[in-house]
Amino acid sequence: MASETSKSIYDFTVKDIKGNDVNLSQYHGKVLLIVNVASECGLTQTNYKELSALYEKYKSQDFEILAFPCNQFGSQEPGTNEEIEQTVCTRFKAEFPVFDKCTVVSISAVEVNGKNAAPIYQFLKNQKGGIFGDGIKWNFTKFLVNKEGKVVDRFAPTTSPLKIEKDLLKLLQSS
Repeated sequence: MASETSKSIYDFTVKDIKGNDVNLSQYHGKVLLIVNVASECGLTQTNYKELSALYEKYKSQDFEILAFPCNQFGSQEPGTNEEIEQTVCTRFKAEFPVFDKCTVVSISAVEVNGKNAAPIYQFLKNQKGGIFGDGIKWNFTKFLVNKEGKVVDRFAPTTSPLKIEKDLLKLLQSS
């Protein structure tokens, strides 16, 4: 679906790590943290640990983390979906949804920048540009989405997921 005509995150359908279609409208009414992840990045250990802690603490309060594996930065997510799932679930004990690295037959992995950027990332960047423009600079850029599917904030890869907690709480407590 074209990001130009999309009004919320719920207008998108993506593939999960097993290749099944997931209409993001199933997350309507939940606060989302959307993150481009990588298994072999210097930021991986801390981000996955803190993302898992946030998820465990708030998953029962209408909060979801949506992780999108991306190999666009330094080839730091080189594995197959099966290898990524094994790493995320076993090594990092993540329980939040992880999506498909491959989104389109002609694209070898989810791209967040450039002409082959996944539509969901075109939408996210259009909603909340970064300090130095819309481009995503590295793995673990985080987008906070409210219960209506609108992007309300964007956080740099180096921002600790735990530093986002106060913003997350405000959204969870809103009606």
